[in-house]
Amino acid sequence: MSDFDLSAYLARIGLKQPPAPDADGLAAVQRAHRLAIPFENLDVILGRGISLDPDTVFDKLVTRRRGGYCFEQNQLFLRALHALGFEARPLLARVWLGASETPPRTHTLNLVTVAGQQWIADAGFGGSYTPPLPLADGAEAATANGAHHRLRADPDHGWMLDRHGDATLTDGRGAGHEGWLPQYSFTLDPVAPADLALSNHWTSTAPGARFTTLCVASIVLPNGFASLTDRRYSRRNADRANSGEIDSARVYRMRLSLMFGIDLTSEEVDALGLFDSSLSPPGTGPQ
Repeated sequence: MSDFDLSAYLARIGLKQPPAPDADGLAAVQRAHRLAIPFENLDVILGRGISLDPDTVFDKLVTRRRGGYCFEQNQLFLRALHALGFEARPLLARVWLGASETPPRTHTLNLVTVAGQQWIADAGFGGSYTPPLPLADGAEAATANGAHHRLRADPDHGWMLDRHGDATLTDGRGAGHEGWLPQYSFTLDPVAPADLALSNHWTSTAPGARFTTLCVASIVLPNGFASLTDRRYSRRNADRANSGEIDSARVYRMRLSLMFGIDLTSEEVDALGLFDSSLSPPGTGPQ
């Protein structure tokens, strides 16, 4: 594994100077990361699989300016935190947003220690934006888009992260629910590379799972959130919002590029299997 190219990472996320390894610096680098690097699973649907080799992840998300999902995003973020001088390690989580029964551990986030205080920091949750939170029962934080988040100790699942806010500032999961909504739970158990590899493999290959059946992309906006789930597009920034169904591969490809910064060829978009003119069904694209 090569050394981490911090300068290239900071340029990718639009930060001119390395932030200090303190709470404000943690918040700054996480937010810059989510504003710049889209969340997406398109390589899963294209049949390419998801590598967690650190150099491969860096090449994809930084050098080639693609996005990725949580196992890629938070690995890159964790390596950046280490390069910036933070003490941090990965955690695994169960995503409750949209779940009807106990979900598997298909999400990773990071536990960061700053001046003796532990924080959770997550640059890879594709459903909404969560700022860093101190690891304390009842800790709360608000985001620029008006959503609120809180942590609470949970007797069955360790810690639960709840969210309260407009569903248009998410990828649509939890729509119609009012009040606080469980987002994900986690424990502080040590997480080994093999644990991440196993969870990543299940998440990217399990039949019927979210990321093997849907084409997903999202990006944080300065005061909002934009998401694309199959052909359904939604964007909310401050008081401006629009949503709708994309009706052609050409428009889909344009939207991917202009809104999410994801540039696919027309052949790759066809291979996603979302439109009548597709060359192959989802999951059977080029290897």
